[in-house]
Amino acid sequence: MSKNREIVGRMVQGTLAYGIMVKHHVMAGLVLALVATCPALSWADFVARVVTVHEGDRLTIHHDGRSETIYLKDIDCPELQQPYGKQAKHAIAGYVGSRDVVVRGLTRDKQGRVSAEVLLHDGRNVGHELLKEGLAWWQRSASSDASLEVLEQLARASRKGLWADSNPVPPWKWKAAKTTSRKYSN
Repeated sequence: MSKNREIVGRMVQGTLAYGIMVKHHVMAGLVLALVATCPALSWADFVARVVTVHEGDRLTIHHDGRSETIYLKDIDCPELQQPYGKQAKHAIAGYVGSRDVVVRGLTRDKQGRVSAEVLLHDGRNVGHELLKEGLAWWQRSASSDASLEVLEQLARASRKGLWADSNPVPPWKWKAAKTTSRKYSN
């Protein structure tokens, strides 16, 4: 009888192990199916609430009980004092202000600046939307995504936003000129 109990015990353990294994494989399959059908989501993505829009490419998010100021990855919007700076801020506020967004690929650079892609729940990338509207420059030096160059060129060709000006000044040149003029005015 003892031998039979041992065999039954092994069968139950085997069935239990098999059940756990099947459950594990089903869960893995569901996760893979989700990632395959929704490539905009990955393990590093998280949902956060936008609490402040500072300027076109800088906002503060709230996630897991803390706030963090982030920059939109791969783009640079005009400064608030520049032409189209306030329009860029209002445009992004219309997309994400006081809303939940998906944050993807959060990284910190050598200077401590945090940047990420910010996605709307319909999957649109907010930085890409600003490029399409002509309210941002593509940061060639920081990005390897050539599709962003196409978005910028389309906005430029359509003379949208800042591209309506004959010679818009990118923010990095505007800041450099401002710094240079301060040096010589003292």
